[in-house]
Amino acid sequence: MTGLTSLSGVATRTRRTNTEQKILDAAAELFHRDGVRGVGMDRVIAESGVAKSTMYAHFPTKDDLLATYLSRTDDSWMDKLRTAARAAGDEPRDQLVGLFDALEASFDRHGFFGCPFISAAVETAAGSQAQAATVAHTERRQRWLTELSAAAGASEPAELAAHIGLLIDGALATGRLLQNRSVIEGARTAARHAVDGHLGR
Repeated sequence: MTGLTSLSGVATRTRRTNTEQKILDAAAELFHRDGVRGVGMDRVIAESGVAKSTMYAHFPTKDDLLATYLSRTDDSWMDKLRTAARAAGDEPRDQLVGLFDALEASFDRHGFFGCPFISAAVETAAGSQAQAATVAHTERRQRWLTELSAAAGASEPAELAAHIGLLIDGALATGRLLQNRSVIEGARTAARHAVDGHLGR
């Protein structure tokens, strides 16, 4: 019986994980397309095809859903930034510019929906879990950019990292407004100038 109980537990966890992913996938598509404020729980329920009771068993509130969505988006986006940086070569100064390829790849996949963290920061209440998730993402990204700037030899790594971070956020926000991938090239060029200014050519 112990073996059967164990298998049953695994099956239950697997179903829960699959259902949660189904809900999060539906929420991500809706949040990207229509914004955080414009999407209620009923729309996510309808889009995901789960029962209302199932939704609230996984995510008792919209804030819970948003916080989990943003946390997973944080992991995914940081992985894309790091992968693009590594693809630019072994030199950290090249990686600080190469990471903008992640923005270009995102645009090529589905156009510009903007930054989910910026959207959440604007559209959610101060003190909410979602707001905390946006702050956590920005701090995590800036720590990485600061480490990369220090490895490149910047005398003021936090200052260079702040410049690069602003260029990332600006490119995502302006890209959503204009729907023009040339915005990314402009941000990449500005990043190259910033890196050259801090490190010298």
